[in-house]
Amino acid sequence: MGRIFITGSSDGLGMMAAKLLIQQGHQVVLHARNEDRAEEALEANPKAETVLNGDLASISETIDLAKEVNKLGKFDAIIHNAAVGYREPRKIMTIDGLPHVFAINSLSPYILTALIEKPQRLIYMSSGLHRDGDSSLNDLLWEQRNWNGFQAYADSKLHNVLLAFAVAGRWKDVASNALEPGWVATKMGGAGAPDSLADAPITQVWLASSIDAMALKSGGYYYHKKPQAVHHDARNTEIQEMFIDKCAEISGIELPE
Repeated sequence: MGRIFITGSSDGLGMMAAKLLIQQGHQVVLHARNEDRAEEALEANPKAETVLNGDLASISETIDLAKEVNKLGKFDAIIHNAAVGYREPRKIMTIDGLPHVFAINSLSPYILTALIEKPQRLIYMSSGLHRDGDSSLNDLLWEQRNWNGFQAYADSKLHNVLLAFAVAGRWKDVASNALEPGWVATKMGGAGAPDSLADAPITQVWLASSIDAMALKSGGYYYHKKPQAVHHDARNTEIQEMFIDKCAEISGIELPE
């Protein structure tokens, strides 16, 4: 049985994935953005090993979260699930002066990946909307563009795929993959979402715990455990490395070779 850390697991798909993994007998460490949400996370999954809290909109709190994860010892898998959606009508700025969507969806998984001791498996939650993302990586922080919440979200989900593939290329001893859960009726997806909510956490659970040969590969992108096509630039190593370099510049944290 494995030991798995899941970001953003106080509700939604993170909570559902945690529940399935715990039912399978795995040790799961939860994450929430603050103490109140941490209590809710443990109420939803009382058999979890523990819960850590930290606001991923803050670079310093994300760094502190990575330190707390490392204090708990090595993990077999980490699921980077935490995200905010595409409905932000204006450019909300974080304490670090970054767009909220970019800080949480794009930068925080980079920081956690760079600072947490390498697990055997890394899983990054993306979206089918990543195919609409801007692969030029120009104006990541929306300093020149007019704000568009949908585009900011699509960009961030492309960033998740670029990060997953970049890590797969750099760290040959880690299975690093990305996935899309489908458009499902979570708070982010909305009540009218057409895909199966029950099936939505299955792929991340599979990638985190299965001994299937496919789940043990690296550099994949999946929907319902099946490989899917990705953005036409997602496997461009120059663009992957450009994204890594920009995250390193913004955060001051280098991704280990």
